[in-house]
Amino acid sequence: MKSLPIRPELREWILSTTRAGHSVQAVLKLMQETGYDPRQSRSIIATVLNMPVTALDARAQKPGRAPGRRTRHPDAPGTVVDGRAIHVGVSMESPVLRVLNGFLSDQECQALIDQAMPRLQRAKTVDSSGKQQVDARRTSEGMFFGIGESPLIRNIERRIATLLSIPVDHGEGLQVLHYLPGQQYEPHYDWFDPEQPGFAAITAKGGQRIASLVMYLNTPEAGGGTAFPEVGLTVTALRGSAVYFAYDTGDTASLHAGLPVQKGEKWIATKWLREQPFQLAPR
Repeated sequence: MKSLPIRPELREWILSTTRAGHSVQAVLKLMQETGYDPRQSRSIIATVLNMPVTALDARAQKPGRAPGRRTRHPDAPGTVVDGRAIHVGVSMESPVLRVLNGFLSDQECQALIDQAMPRLQRAKTVDSSGKQQVDARRTSEGMFFGIGESPLIRNIERRIATLLSIPVDHGEGLQVLHYLPGQQYEPHYDWFDPEQPGFAAITAKGGQRIASLVMYLNTPEAGGGTAFPEVGLTVTALRGSAVYFAYDTGDTASLHAGLPVQKGEKWIATKWLREQPFQLAPR
């Protein structure tokens, strides 16, 4: 079916409704109740939320679990890693999610900001062929550190690997993002859609993504949390804390968004983990 133009007000309604905590299935039902054709409404929502259409079909079979390695999910009340006491403040099983308090020290947060600041550029997303592209859904600035680029990066990578029981070489390079008032990252998934033509190229090195860790490097004056609209949860951005969430391919519960910063600024660092080694581990 040929895709139809999406009116700006409909697009904004879909985004604001999911941000408010309504599930994708609830949005789909509301559209159909107001007269939208079921196939058309599925296509529109999938386009706005950048998700596979099959994920919206309750009768469709889930693409399934990627075959490679999995992370270990931290247990409450927490653990000591690298001499740091990391506390599990929130624990959820669908999606698998943990809020990790005290993951980074204030000094580590500031050092990441200082080292990232001179290298910031408009943040990009990965298109269906695996190439970086500017995306209107993501309005922040960002940069990537290389694996093991500095002692600070190596320490954080080892901490992640130990806490989640996954080798350092299964991680992509640490990305730091900077958001100003009004900037955000609209609802999206971190896993790659197997139906996209570029799926094989994206996953040729490291396989599918299996988990994400978002670390908060400062506390915005207002806004800037990470929302999980499918489960009605928003994680507050607090300096030194982090949110970890794991997912299988096609897991719609892992839909998430970086909410707009209302006042001040927001700095985060993100680590994506793969089912297979992504590149050689640092020496």
